[in-house]
Amino acid sequence: MRNTTATRLLFEMSHPGRGTQIFPESDVPAAGSHIPPIPATMKADAPPALPEVAEPDIVRHFVNLSTLNMSVDSHFYPLGSCTMKYNPKRHERLARLHQAANSHPYQPESQIQGLLKVLFELQGMLAEISGLPAVSLHPAAGAQGELTALLTAAAWYRHKGEDRRRVLFPASAHGTNPASAALAGFECVQLSAGTGGFVDLDELKKEVDARTAVFMITNPNTLGLFEKDIRKISEILHDAGGLVYIDGANMNAILGKTRPGDFGGDMMHYNVHKTFTGPHGAGGPGAGPIAVRDFLADFLPSPIVTHDPSRDWYSLTTPKHSIGQVRTFFGNVGILLRGYFYIRTLGGKGLREASENAVMNANYLLSQLKDVLEVPHGDRCMHEFVASAKNLKTRTGVTAMDIAKRLLDYGYHAPTVYFPLVVEEAMMMEPTETESLETLDAFAQVIRNICQEPPELVRSAPHSTPVSRPDEVTAARKPVLCWSDCKS
Repeated sequence: MRNTTATRLLFEMSHPGRGTQIFPESDVPAAGSHIPPIPATMKADAPPALPEVAEPDIVRHFVNLSTLNMSVDSHFYPLGSCTMKYNPKRHERLARLHQAANSHPYQPESQIQGLLKVLFELQGMLAEISGLPAVSLHPAAGAQGELTALLTAAAWYRHKGEDRRRVLFPASAHGTNPASAALAGFECVQLSAGTGGFVDLDELKKEVDARTAVFMITNPNTLGLFEKDIRKISEILHDAGGLVYIDGANMNAILGKTRPGDFGGDMMHYNVHKTFTGPHGAGGPGAGPIAVRDFLADFLPSPIVTHDPSRDWYSLTTPKHSIGQVRTFFGNVGILLRGYFYIRTLGGKGLREASENAVMNANYLLSQLKDVLEVPHGDRCMHEFVASAKNLKTRTGVTAMDIAKRLLDYGYHAPTVYFPLVVEEAMMMEPTETESLETLDAFAQVIRNICQEPPELVRSAPHSTPVSRPDEVTAARKPVLCWSDCKS
């Protein structure tokens, strides 16, 4: 039963004089402090006009707001290319052990040898999984991992005295690929959509030249297909002196089955939340470790965890030609630990089985939906597939966005819609490895039901949420970032 009273705005619930227990000022004289008092000119004339609410009311307010959210713990979340993996609670508990959670980045190495050992082992694990020997745990997210790897490549080219400015990527690439390339100072070149959703080798050959620095590619790609010519693609780049960057967003499909380093990748990032069950969403916290070829190791950001076996000592070191720091200290350790525990829990065999189950689930869901939603590229997929509501829209006027909003009424989070752009009315679905047969069958039946419902019902959905159809364009362009009393 929804408590609508508790989810009113705090300002609407506010009454003068209400609040939690406020303790009186201490009557013990304050000890001397080296911190000077705040100058009067820097102080506000009055306290901020915050709402005055009793503790039970404010607790109910936020608890009830939290029940309005969807999450992996509460709903099926088939968000394609995001790999909304279940976060094992065991790993959450282990990451909160005081030996890790209460450590401080300014502690001397002598006091954090255990933690450094774990991070060193994680570097080795990520190197083995990727087939790329040098690893940095530094980047704070997958997108920052992309940027960091490109900055590393740029430093390597400068060191060699080569002026390479162009970064190529397919039309189906994640939007972060060109954004990262532009931020790193490269010129972005987008290839057109190839036949069957794959890279067009002839076009690639025409674009690759002595100015080409990197080709960024996701494999499996964003259509859920494994690039069958990935070795030829790598050879084309390498023959021209360029590098191949593997966007690791879809690593969940190939863990333990194949490695980017083995099929020609020179650099890649991991999304710890997509592949190794770090918590996902809410803008962070995140971790986006990168793995690179040995010749790029000296250019990685600092610090790197190294080990001296002669005295069994772990250290934080700076590579010889390091690009410097891309974030504070040595990475988001709390998230990296969750990835470490996931890998240690499953082991090599378990990681491989996770990928096999993810691919099996995606193919099963595809088989249940391809007769009601067209799947333009392939009858089989890897860990995800892209369906299209194009024919349904032509016939009934119901769009992919309409289906997405109607799914909320049935208690399901929507798939990714309108990405990749190479598929009209795209609906990208990724069930991950932990969803049951019953969940997949129920979801498929709901999609079937929605496709048979009266179009006007679907086009006006959702009908069960506090807000139904906000003006998303206006909200993005003219956001209202503060509360005001409409009565005043």
